[in-house]
Amino acid sequence: MRPRSETAMHRPHALILAAITLVALPLAFLPTAASAAKPKAGAAADVLTPEDVAKLQRVREARISPDGKRVAWVKSVPRPPKDKGDGTPWSELHLVNRNGVDRALIRGKQSLHHIQWTANGSAIAFIAKRGKDKKPALWMLPADGGEAFKALSHDGGIRAYALHPDGKQVVFVGRDKAAEDEKKNKDHGFTQRVVEEQDKPWQVYIHELKPQTGGDGVADRVKQAEPPKTKKTKKTKKTKKAKAGKKRTKPYAFNLPGSASSIAISPNGKLLAVGVAPSPRIDDHYMERRLHIVNLASRKVVGKLNRKGKLGGFWWSPDSKHLAVIGAEDEHDPRAGRLWLVSAKGKLVRDLLPNYNEHVFKAAWRDNGTLIYVGSHKEETELDTVTTAGAKGKLKFSGGIIRTLTISKDGAWLASIVDSPAHPSEVYAIDGKSGGAKRLTDCNPWLAKKKLAEQSTVHFKARDGLDIGGVLIRPRGYKAGKKYPLILVVHGGPEAHISNGWLSYYSYPGQVAAARGFAVFHPNYRGSTGRGVKFSKMGQNDYAGGEFNDLVDAAKHFIGTGLADGKRIGVTGGSYGGYASAWAATKLSKHFAASVMFVGISDQISKFGTTDIPNEMYLVHSRRWPWKHWDYMRERSPIYHVEKARTPILILHGDRDTRVHPSQSMELFRYLKTIGKVPVRLVLYKGEGHGNRRASTRYDYNLRMLRWFEHYLQGKGGAKPPARLNYGLADEDGKKRKHGK
Repeated sequence: MRPRSETAMHRPHALILAAITLVALPLAFLPTAASAAKPKAGAAADVLTPEDVAKLQRVREARISPDGKRVAWVKSVPRPPKDKGDGTPWSELHLVNRNGVDRALIRGKQSLHHIQWTANGSAIAFIAKRGKDKKPALWMLPADGGEAFKALSHDGGIRAYALHPDGKQVVFVGRDKAAEDEKKNKDHGFTQRVVEEQDKPWQVYIHELKPQTGGDGVADRVKQAEPPKTKKTKKTKKTKKAKAGKKRTKPYAFNLPGSASSIAISPNGKLLAVGVAPSPRIDDHYMERRLHIVNLASRKVVGKLNRKGKLGGFWWSPDSKHLAVIGAEDEHDPRAGRLWLVSAKGKLVRDLLPNYNEHVFKAAWRDNGTLIYVGSHKEETELDTVTTAGAKGKLKFSGGIIRTLTISKDGAWLASIVDSPAHPSEVYAIDGKSGGAKRLTDCNPWLAKKKLAEQSTVHFKARDGLDIGGVLIRPRGYKAGKKYPLILVVHGGPEAHISNGWLSYYSYPGQVAAARGFAVFHPNYRGSTGRGVKFSKMGQNDYAGGEFNDLVDAAKHFIGTGLADGKRIGVTGGSYGGYASAWAATKLSKHFAASVMFVGISDQISKFGTTDIPNEMYLVHSRRWPWKHWDYMRERSPIYHVEKARTPILILHGDRDTRVHPSQSMELFRYLKTIGKVPVRLVLYKGEGHGNRRASTRYDYNLRMLRWFEHYLQGKGGAKPPARLNYGLADEDGKKRKHGK
């Protein structure tokens, strides 16, 4: 299933199994002494470590100003994992010009997101909980200096928003506040939850701001607080009338048929495009969300794009006559990746790239007749143009992997978040005509002192002749003719893919493992995106079939080239990659010497009954209902093959995961522990969901994953390494303990 982004993973206690004798492991997979030594003490300063990964800062959002001269961006700043103030990363708001001169606008212990420029570029808006906010509110900050002020608050919180071009209105997505009787019931202990029947839909509201004097509402500094109290005076009809005239208007809710998400106002200010799903359920959001066009004056739906399948992003043309929409080819298309031209009435005009064997994921209007788009092309991204008539053009961008795209009002300049094998995400300015780029930020200047291992794309033939690609990180100090332990890192989804960018995260061993003598390969197995709809459907109706055979073929390829030692192959991944890790440790156990499974699937029957995306599973993955194919679902479940397991497996899971319920990990753990033929450990992360978000749980995960692979692919193997980790925290005498001591 789809994992969250790394920002979210995106989502302990240990149960110890009795020591396992080496006899329980097949002779072909008896771990031998490491052939690649760990980094020497004298070289430690120039290699990437788990501590380095934990402190990596990155760009989370970037938006170019209307005039194209500046970029507002959000820096994600992780909290130190060894501090008592554990939690998710903090956010900083910055402003950088095209010369790379950067200025921090907001710093400190706070979180903000969804940044937007006002129409004339005088201010930056964002969503945040600041000060006494109980719910996320809309804030604004003058771009040329000054204090941020609250522009709008809503009792049910704000999820998304769009500033009206006239600066007098804001349209936002929020929820109604809880009724007084609901609050009273909770106060008395009635906290029961009726599953999927009590979730409030997200509604669209429009808020009339006060008359403007600054063009964007900045000069007025619209506040929600009551005016200061003054000395009481005798009230007259005139004063009452004046007071009534100053009364703040309340947000007005649109009457839309379902639960809203993303929104966009047309440049002429007359129309609103909004994605609406039948309910707030994530399954409906994935599979049933449809594009609606609303007249802002009448607040009525005037058009709807009736296309089945997943809906991606959408953007208005400068003249407000069309929308560029990213959508799925059909309801069985695993990912929205087709680029459509849609009329202002919601009618599909044409597929702009009908024979495009890649996936489009971002687009921007350069002018009324030309779009710039970003497509995933195998392990790279490409920045190209297409006219509304369907004529393609090329831009020469070569700076790395493009993740986002925003454009200036005149279409001359772009701002994107870009990462590469040499660095995590940074802000780049890109010429909208040529594609020439300049890096504007450097979130981790210390990274320049690290000597990173070689990274490149690799393609090979699977057993049936299909071309399979991926990204390889060679061991640091690689020497031809020497065999190394190999770790396969399997992405989730499976409707995702790995690009040749930055690949060192808390759950991806990346450069840290390469510095410790491992080769690391990230396969884009069949069913991955980036190679068109046909390739992305190849894993459907064949759970764990050809898609996971591709993993074995990848290992055999590197064994054949002489890079990998066939007795020291490991595998790891999260979500669907966790499913692959469990399958590799059971059904395909003879090929793998160690496995680390994260938020993975072990039982396809119970998985269907405990997930929050059952319809997506059926439509774009299994194409079979469990109750009609019990035997198939059972046979494609790792627990069905537990007696074949000889691969030591570390299982990790968040105890609040709704995508892949933690019982999936508990099932596999209990089966393997009861049989007792293989080392197995289960670690549950308290309060985490489908991927770890807190600094401490990310750091713990990274340490455990690396230690498991070192123990079984480089070390003596046998019984599990100790369950306890030493994090290097200060002892009572104030001295810091060394990691692992």
